[in-house]
Amino acid sequence: MTTLDPDLVLRGYAAGIFPMAESRDAPDLFWVEPRERAIIPVGGFRLSRSLARTLRSDRFAVTANRDFAGVIRGCAHRPETWINGQIEEAMLALHARRAAHSVEVWQDDRLVGGIYGVALGRAFFGESMFSRATDASKVALAWLMARLQVGGYSLLDCQFMTDHLASLGAVTVSRDTYVGLLSEALRFAARFDALDESLVSAGGSGMSGAAGKLIVQLLGQTS
Repeated sequence: MTTLDPDLVLRGYAAGIFPMAESRDAPDLFWVEPRERAIIPVGGFRLSRSLARTLRSDRFAVTANRDFAGVIRGCAHRPETWINGQIEEAMLALHARRAAHSVEVWQDDRLVGGIYGVALGRAFFGESMFSRATDASKVALAWLMARLQVGGYSLLDCQFMTDHLASLGAVTVSRDTYVGLLSEALRFAARFDALDESLVSAGGSGMSGAAGKLIVQLLGQTS
């Protein structure tokens, strides 16, 4: 299998492009630069009352960077995927270098959802998410947004717009607007783990309803 240089991936993201494959078993990949880009403004996540109730409950446990490999497998192992072996290996290498991160959602000690992506400066490039339980991917995205907000990020790139993302606050921007936002985000640093300090102060990690209440507070008003 041809390898994908992790440094090349980072340079691609910094230039506003990202790799994709035709399928899980595709031997090759291609680089994409959409004319329009879906982003969720940091601080602009749309939190519904029902999702807020789920976050405040003990229904799910949420962790970060506990099972990156499991999250990328969950995203890749489905009928249609753009994550081939080259991309998976490059992402695992970036995670080992702390340049890629995941949020995991657990139910009864079983991984039921998650999201992963790449971090550069104050930009986070959300790559993919998956769900094996109702609301699990929404919970993962809500926790990610809280992490980005507390950590000082300014841009969450969602790549392509979907109805699901639009319902959670995603908006579409032009290529030129995106490049400007990205350029500004790359000028400064951010911390993906900054939320952990707030969780300790609140009395726990993502394993309790108390932590979920903090996430609801951070994300602001519900609709």
